[in-house]
Amino acid sequence: MRPHLFVWVTFALVLSCSSPPSAPPRQEPAAVCVLADEASTPEFLKRIGCQRDFHALASEPLDTSIPGARSVKVVLDGFDGDALYFQNSQKYAIHYAFVSSHLSGHGLPLVGSLADFNQTEYYAPDRRFLLGSVTYYEGPGVWALEIAPYDTASAEMLTRLYEAVRNAGYFGSELVFHPTSQAVEAEAKHLAPAIRVMTTDELYAAIDYQPLNLATSVGRLRFVTADELKTTYLAYRDIVVLDRLPNDISAVVGIITEEFQTPLSHVNVLSQNRKTPNMGLRQAMSHPQLRALEGKWVRLTVSAFNWSIEEVTNEEADAYWEAHKPVPVVLPAADLTVTDLRDIEDVVVEGQGPLRESIKAAVPAFGGKAAHYSLLARTAGLPVRKAFAIPAFYYVQFMEENGFFARVDALLADPTFKEKPEVRDARLKELRAEMKKAPVNAELQALLKAKLAADYPGLSMRFRTSTNSEDLEGFPCAGCYESHTGDPSDWEDVLEAIRKTWASVWLFRTFEEREYNSIPHKSVVMALLVHHNFPDEEANGVALTANPFDPSGLQPGFYVNVQTGGDAEVVHPPPGITSDQFIYEFHQPGLPLTYLSHSNLVGTGQTVLTSAQVFELGKALALIHERFSPAYGPRAGHTGWYAMDVEFKFDGEPGEPPRLSVKQARPHPGRGR
Repeated sequence: MRPHLFVWVTFALVLSCSSPPSAPPRQEPAAVCVLADEASTPEFLKRIGCQRDFHALASEPLDTSIPGARSVKVVLDGFDGDALYFQNSQKYAIHYAFVSSHLSGHGLPLVGSLADFNQTEYYAPDRRFLLGSVTYYEGPGVWALEIAPYDTASAEMLTRLYEAVRNAGYFGSELVFHPTSQAVEAEAKHLAPAIRVMTTDELYAAIDYQPLNLATSVGRLRFVTADELKTTYLAYRDIVVLDRLPNDISAVVGIITEEFQTPLSHVNVLSQNRKTPNMGLRQAMSHPQLRALEGKWVRLTVSAFNWSIEEVTNEEADAYWEAHKPVPVVLPAADLTVTDLRDIEDVVVEGQGPLRESIKAAVPAFGGKAAHYSLLARTAGLPVRKAFAIPAFYYVQFMEENGFFARVDALLADPTFKEKPEVRDARLKELRAEMKKAPVNAELQALLKAKLAADYPGLSMRFRTSTNSEDLEGFPCAGCYESHTGDPSDWEDVLEAIRKTWASVWLFRTFEEREYNSIPHKSVVMALLVHHNFPDEEANGVALTANPFDPSGLQPGFYVNVQTGGDAEVVHPPPGITSDQFIYEFHQPGLPLTYLSHSNLVGTGQTVLTSAQVFELGKALALIHERFSPAYGPRAGHTGWYAMDVEFKFDGEPGEPPRLSVKQARPHPGRGR
């Protein structure tokens, strides 16, 4: 069994300013300090008398999502009359390390193995120790006692621990109890009214700063509202401050939004791919430090617990760009020899070498999305819709037969098109309009009619983008392209869906993303992944098969962002709409859930998914994580961050209960730093 590190996941509850952590607002006189001077480094203290004592023992949280600057682990020993220990959390990162060193033998009962300790001291009703942590949360100015999200301590146990910590800490009158999971929150309802319980939602509401992608960049600082982006064009070297996250934004080197984001929004995934900073900051549009730098060259740094911004010279900005401008991305060359409409199970051919190479071999003809979907379809126990792929050959044929490649050549040779974004936007829009009206090759139509009639009779179909420039390791290009639905009972509707999907290769934001990465535009080819659409799903969501707030990998869990069915997209939520976000510790006993936010489209106290649906999703995410590990994870020898970015639906045909269906999976680029 792995060691319990006793860290917690609380999304984006972090420092709310660019300065170093400030002192807690309440301090006792120096005379009450237990430690004589700041140089003291004790193994533990029985009492925290002042700020100096706290900081001498406190460590920065191992989990980068934990709010506040410092945290001290506490141990209450029931064998020794409820003796309380504030352990040196810099030296002893886990409770077991401290307990086995200081509270084992020498007249005390021996502490057994780590496995035995974990099984008894977090789960047994007759446990010897009560384990917790005291964290000072800088943003809301809160002192909080917490236990591990999987800890099954009763309300009586929590009361004993709380009262001991309150009586032994100079912050005692301000101490609250913060439940770290759904199960702990349910037990906390049995605490006496004298113990104030502060939920994650309440803490989150008091936070000003949300780090999304941890990075540093240099650019010109601009202020633009999301609505103004419809008529305002941004430059690659801009760092932009926005009131809210837009549905559409071209390539920039940094993003700050007033409205908080979700980690799996397309904008954030693109920021992660570009390795550029992305953060949320409440009142950013009127922030005096930012406004003072408007229009100037600045260096922005987004870190896990704070952010900083400073002015730089023109020369420094130019030197930074030359040193850090994107390395040109080289796409896999198109394979135009494949012309059959291929069942999805047959797109990737396994067993002839490493899995990663098998995926790469399929991308030139069928694109990244279809290649990964092929593996999903070949994974036992994983619910995916029956599908097939239309190879990239037919996109190239369409472009050539209608003269569109020649049209692109003319645009790329036009100096005005190159120099003016408004001209690029207008000309690309004209190109897409012509593509949506152009004829589709008759042989492809015949093949497609036969395929749909034989294998998908009477079903409306989703034609999904699958290019050689998306869903790839190192270049996911999330949200770059647009998929569309067509009903075969109206054949023109099918053709319109195909043409609109192909035309999304030439969206302005997508063109700009390629330009930013120095990708030759005509090197992009688009295959189509085709399956029955989800006409009226009950829930839609995205997930990561690892905990994005735990770069160490020591606190594993699945991150899930899910919304009830309807028009509120989970990656492009309308203003003011929130979704269910939670960490699911699927591999822990009790499968603890830590909700980071709740959907405001369901009733108070309700969740988008039932417990059974969450478990069904957890099983699928575990299968996906393991399935792709030989390509991108530990089984491929990869030692860094590894997670698959998964899209899913819960959907049921009329009269049927909604069931899970996995839509896609792609390697996730990580959170940065």
